[in-house]
Amino acid sequence: MCQVTFLEEPNRHSDSPHQTTSQGVLHLREPHENLENRDGTFTLSPTVVFLVSMEMESKCFQKVPPWEQFSDSEHSVVCSVDCELCVFSFPREVQSGLLEVVSPSAHYYPDFSTLRETFGDSKDRVKWRTKQNLDFSFLMLYAQDKGTYYVQLEDDVVAKADYYSSMKTYASQEESKQWLFLEFSLLGFIGKMFRTRDLPMIAEFFLMFHRDKPIDWLLDHILWVKVCNPERDVKDCARQKASMKRTYKPSLFQHVGLHSSLPGKVQQLKDKDFGKQTLHVPHSNPPAAVSSSLKHYQQHSLQRLYAGDDFFWALTPIQGDHVLISFSQDTHVTGFLFRSGNIETSGDKFYNTTVEVLPSNAVAKEQIPSRYKQSDDGFIVIGAFENGVAEGPVDEALLPLSALRLVVHSDSDVWALITIIKRMSV
Repeated sequence: MCQVTFLEEPNRHSDSPHQTTSQGVLHLREPHENLENRDGTFTLSPTVVFLVSMEMESKCFQKVPPWEQFSDSEHSVVCSVDCELCVFSFPREVQSGLLEVVSPSAHYYPDFSTLRETFGDSKDRVKWRTKQNLDFSFLMLYAQDKGTYYVQLEDDVVAKADYYSSMKTYASQEESKQWLFLEFSLLGFIGKMFRTRDLPMIAEFFLMFHRDKPIDWLLDHILWVKVCNPERDVKDCARQKASMKRTYKPSLFQHVGLHSSLPGKVQQLKDKDFGKQTLHVPHSNPPAAVSSSLKHYQQHSLQRLYAGDDFFWALTPIQGDHVLISFSQDTHVTGFLFRSGNIETSGDKFYNTTVEVLPSNAVAKEQIPSRYKQSDDGFIVIGAFENGVAEGPVDEALLPLSALRLVVHSDSDVWALITIIKRMSV
């Protein structure tokens, strides 16, 4: 389960007229189950990783309740695994409040063995959908006083680059109209936006029938109860329900996962209205000659990446491989950002790879601060890839620079792809 809260306006729901504590305009929530790898390890939801890496990360924080099991005895174990993954993977985000881990009490969940099988679903599927209903309700009740809008997401979701501004603008345009939710994706419950003032009513309805039907059916039933007249025909009911929701096009969210949190279920649904996602971000960088020991695939070369025309896709890196950027002249680089992987190849990232710079000033080389590690050929290690991203400032004491490079320190099992090199401003 994940919440992203965009902090842009004062609390509208405060009891005190003088209280102006910052609250979120928008919450993105992602309920998720135990996601276990083939080797028995656990990984963070791709949705969490994706949203943390988005450009809007300075304006939001995420709440990530851990993956729960149906068995209470396993609950605390999985919880500790997920909490440690969050803290280890996103230490800055956790410390700053951008990322927060929360969890309901184990007593919140019923005895799943007593559930009645309905609609031809297996016992495991009934457990899965029931727990999903409870997770959605928990998140909604948790968020009811934390902002103006609430958006529901699911595991393995990616978003358009401008998803935040698009949702905010559209919500503002529709604010004065009557609706129960806005939908930014046509798939299931993904991308459904609600007013937080409506969350208690919606969660209460879900909790009343959490054992009976899937969440998307229950949402449709809420619309029926609110606007349909039993004395009129089905067409009139459909028109009335349509008036209580607004659909934004094109869709802003796409489901990219294949395996569901329900064991054995393969989820192949795609939102056809999502369109083609941009696989690289155009940018400009200081003049430089670029080279690499890595062999690129097809036309996806390092030269095209640095020029902002394409992404760089390389065959499997091994220890000692490097990417070298040699500046045309001594350059004052203020910072760096390398982002590896993309929506279509999210696993092709750089692992155990450092970012190193070569000062061009002889004085700078002799007065390197003790906190930096220096290689035998004079390069200074100033950063490393974490979750596929390397980003940070360049210490002024090291400037100007004559070169910057990436160095791979262990063999990889996958190819590597860089989508962005930027913020290398002079």
